[in-house]
Amino acid sequence: MPKVALITGITGQDGSYLAELLLDKGYEVHGVMRRASVFTTERVNHLYQDRHEQDVRFHLHYGDLLDAINLRRIISDCKPDELYNLGAQSHVRTSFDQPVYTAQVCAIGTLHLLEAIRDYRDSQGREVRFYQASSSEMYGKVAEIPQTENTPFYPRSPYACAKVQAYWQTVNYREAYELFTCNGILFNHESPRRGETFVTRKITKAATRIKLDLQKELYLGNLDAKRDWGFAGDYVEAMWLMLQQEDPDDYVVATGECYSVREFLAETFEYLDLDWEQYVKFDPRYLRPTEVNILKGDASKARDILGWQAKTTMQELCRMMVDADMRLAERERTLVAAGHLV
Repeated sequence: MPKVALITGITGQDGSYLAELLLDKGYEVHGVMRRASVFTTERVNHLYQDRHEQDVRFHLHYGDLLDAINLRRIISDCKPDELYNLGAQSHVRTSFDQPVYTAQVCAIGTLHLLEAIRDYRDSQGREVRFYQASSSEMYGKVAEIPQTENTPFYPRSPYACAKVQAYWQTVNYREAYELFTCNGILFNHESPRRGETFVTRKITKAATRIKLDLQKELYLGNLDAKRDWGFAGDYVEAMWLMLQQEDPDDYVVATGECYSVREFLAETFEYLDLDWEQYVKFDPRYLRPTEVNILKGDASKARDILGWQAKTTMQELCRMMVDADMRLAERERTLVAAGHLV
């Protein structure tokens, strides 16, 4: 029998890459997605299409991290060996506008899952190994550079505060109830599947549209913020490795390299033979009330224990994203020329 994995947030960037990885390893994969009036499965549609109908190992379930009863039903039906909690309201700037909702989804939603797998173990005698998607944003106003598993947290947004709560809940359930629970403290990780409101994808999409004369300007906030950017496709392997260990623990997942938004911007536009300063404008609406100036991770523990390290450089990541967005921009230009888009 194949191992069974349940992924919350499966239709997001990380969820789609993790689902691919697990299917390639022979898992049966179940995912939780929220019901919406429009289709939100574009990142995982190929997982249906690429597999023979007699080899159906990929399943989606409607659910919500705020609906504890339905989450318990899904766990009971799926009987997962591993549960990866990637679901969240994950946009930091938006969390200032929706702090209560962000806390409910990121913190209380995690608690719903932990309680569900604890009760499932106690009633069914089956252990579910649990991965919690923690965030480098928890370090906030950093106490040291680079940040490790031992660096104190100093969250600077409602999102980061909620993630800190979820982190300690995960640790507490490991220590109090002897559940196999792990935190992956992932630093910024991007890809062509990144949401278009996140700064890296916002930059690569706008740059390609500017190159093809589909857009004139790009508005951004703080260009001096520095981040440790890696490739999401690399990082999901670290998630899986954490749940394959003999003992549960928490790990930083990062490249160990740090670049400013300005440097990512310059790399993107230079690749397209454009001068970014001619097109980029400042907009204070994109500033956070409390900024996080620098995040840089030390993933030595993940390297030494998990045997994991980042494979993709920021420059390679940037070009990967630009190439993918250029294909989208070229398709858009074709539709505009044919009169299908205005």
